[in-house]
Amino acid sequence: MSEVYQVVVNEEEQYSIWPADREIPAGWSATGPSGSQDDCLAHIEEVWTDMRPLSLRQRMAADQAG
Repeated sequence: MSEVYQVVVNEEEQYSIWPADREIPAGWSATGPSGSQDDCLAHIEEVWTDMRPLSLRQRMAADQAG
């Protein structure tokens, strides 16, 4: 039987997959679907369009604003 994964995200809006039968590490939370590794990675590819960490995106936006 193939392993079931879940999509997880951290406070910097960085995505990963984690085995669904394991406790999610501190600093990460479940988001999006669970399923096969390929399904979870496909979801991440759709939603994680800006690979920069959230703090960097915010800092760059503040620099552009003035």
